[in-house]
Amino acid sequence: MLVRTPPDLLRAPPRAVAWRGPAAAILRRSALLALALIAWQVGAQHAPSFVLPSPARVWSAWSSLVVQPSFSADLGITLGRIGAGFALATLVGLPLGLLLGASRALGSFFEPALTVINTVSSTIWAIFALIWFGLSNWTTIFVVFMTAMPLILTNVWQGTRTVSAEHLELARTFRMPRRKVLTKIYLPTILPAFFSGARLAFGFGARVSLVAESLGASSGIGYRLRQAADLVQTDQVFAWTLTLVVLMLGLESLVLKPLERHLFAWKKRVA
Repeated sequence: MLVRTPPDLLRAPPRAVAWRGPAAAILRRSALLALALIAWQVGAQHAPSFVLPSPARVWSAWSSLVVQPSFSADLGITLGRIGAGFALATLVGLPLGLLLGASRALGSFFEPALTVINTVSSTIWAIFALIWFGLSNWTTIFVVFMTAMPLILTNVWQGTRTVSAEHLELARTFRMPRRKVLTKIYLPTILPAFFSGARLAFGFGARVSLVAESLGASSGIGYRLRQAADLVQTDQVFAWTLTLVVLMLGLESLVLKPLERHLFAWKKRVA
């Protein structure tokens, strides 16, 4: 005897609605920001203002800083130093990474030196830069360079090792010109590794620039942070710190991520 299944049981169970999309991402981040502000306000109520100023006090300090002519000047100086150090790191790290990846002998010879460079702290580089360059822009530029360059070099070097040997052999079989081998095989393979290292290097460079400016500069955000800390103006320390954080997040969201999506759109098409 055949038994008919009730229509209610034939219906598919309701699917959970995924919290996705740009609007959902904005809601999640807004909720996280609200929780952070609430925790900050609660902590500020149970601590002296010179230890943890309230969000309102920091906002007032930031509002007074923005209207000063030195604010935009210090901001531009710090960004210029970070950009110069990062550009030099890219100009040096990219070709060196390709060179070490193309030659196993050179790679094995220079690998210990790269390990030593990666081991040295950025604070030590800042001390050396202060001795060599004094209170100048080159102190911060050098520290950013020595922090970012090994990251870029290492990522490009590792990227060359992922180039498919079968693709290279096929290119030799069809006698593909060296220029096309570089642009059609090497470049698409190395570019994701380079961009990943570049994003990481830019973030690290922005952080160490504050250390370098606080030790060996007479202008910039790091110098203003040290000046405010010496005067126990904790609200201004928070204001300058949040300024740099918001600036870095803006560059990440509005420049680096869209650029990455544009450069690697072919990955989605292949998938």
